[in-house]
Amino acid sequence: MHITFHGAAQTVTGSQHLINVNGYKVLLDCGLYQGKREESRRRNQELPFDAAEVDAVVLSHAHIDHSGNIPNLVKSGFRGKIICTSATQDLCNAMLLDSGYIQEKDAEYANKKRAKRGEPPVEPIYTQEDATEALEYFEGIEYKQPYKLNDSITVTLHDAGHMLGSSIVALDIKESKTGPSTRIVFSGDLGRPNVPILCDPVFLKSADILLIESTYGGRTHPPIEDSAEELKQIITRTYKRGGKVIIPAFAVERTQLLVYVLNRLYHNGELPDEPIYVDSPLAVNVTEVFRRNPEYFDDETRHYLKLEDPDGDVFGFKRLQYIRDVEESKKLNTLEGPCVIISASGMAEAGRIQHHLKNNIEDRKNTVLIVGWQAPQTLGRRLVEKVPKVRIFGEQYRLKAEVVTLNGFSGHADHHGLLTWAKSFRKSPERVFVVHGDPDAAKALAGALRETLNCKEVRVPGMGQTFKIS
Repeated sequence: MHITFHGAAQTVTGSQHLINVNGYKVLLDCGLYQGKREESRRRNQELPFDAAEVDAVVLSHAHIDHSGNIPNLVKSGFRGKIICTSATQDLCNAMLLDSGYIQEKDAEYANKKRAKRGEPPVEPIYTQEDATEALEYFEGIEYKQPYKLNDSITVTLHDAGHMLGSSIVALDIKESKTGPSTRIVFSGDLGRPNVPILCDPVFLKSADILLIESTYGGRTHPPIEDSAEELKQIITRTYKRGGKVIIPAFAVERTQLLVYVLNRLYHNGELPDEPIYVDSPLAVNVTEVFRRNPEYFDDETRHYLKLEDPDGDVFGFKRLQYIRDVEESKKLNTLEGPCVIISASGMAEAGRIQHHLKNNIEDRKNTVLIVGWQAPQTLGRRLVEKVPKVRIFGEQYRLKAEVVTLNGFSGHADHHGLLTWAKSFRKSPERVFVVHGDPDAAKALAGALRETLNCKEVRVPGMGQTFKIS
């Protein structure tokens, strides 16, 4: 049995881990790599393995850096089943079609520039039609429901608490009828305890081989209550100077969490009387998925929804407006007076958020609020680093707006949370592979795991590295 790390190895994006058991190949996640435009296009389009030889995909959750290259996998010859929770399947119905649209637009934009240079056109990594075909291979299952991939491998999904339907993946593998079984546990992206809407991550009892994410290795998050208070202060001070708060936010999970927090602040009378917009068709669609799946909510959210929310909708209130129509979105560009605009993409690399940033970052009255991890080389990261001039749609803009970063809304476990989860196994895993983290974060978590776990080996695999695991 072997495992090869084809993505999210010493980086956070493009999760892809291929397990080979006696020639049967299981791919854990198939995410898009996000970074420099041309590098991303090449790495995403050119799969590092033969898609037709992959027998099954087990998808931990719907975020695009974990699911976003599935249409290209199918386009390249994959014909197996894609196993995930029913909520993840529901979310991917919206997200992969949206991603296909973005791929088409990215190729269209690139081809305009290539035509000017006399270069041949490029094809989109995949299209909306490719995404539609890929969705035919999804099969949704529920948490704690064992599912046999074949006679040797059974997969069971457990709640990771990271986003709606997110999973910790447990693979129970028996390579031979008489030999011992091996349990591989893949954390996926682990969530945080005591965060609204979602349940806490499940603690598992056993693992022989552990793949654990490390996005926030070496770092800690402030309590979400502190971040909610700071959010209120940011909105209030920006309102007082007559400015807008522009929030690049992932359309899935982060937007819904922000809306939930804003809902409570509004009903407590703690927000200025100004309009709040969610300008993202994908966020609108995804929020409807959340509303259709209340069984995934935690007890706190169910209680608030049933007994405290006067509107009976944790994702809506009177001053909040969801924007789907393009013309309505364009009107926000000329809107006068204070407001809050939440828009995708979360790393500001595509979508309507780029228009809002272009129109607002040169005004000192405004605030750009960053509420999630930003990959290197993205516009979002450059804003976090407060680069004096940033390029949007090929033009340079001076960054004069206030930029604030709030990590307290992160959907990822921090260093302490990751360690607590890893130490919960009754017996330490024999081998641990630290993935889905920048080099410093992965190294920090790996070092802490070596000190606290009684296991034979803790490794930070490199891209494309293969390990024999039995």
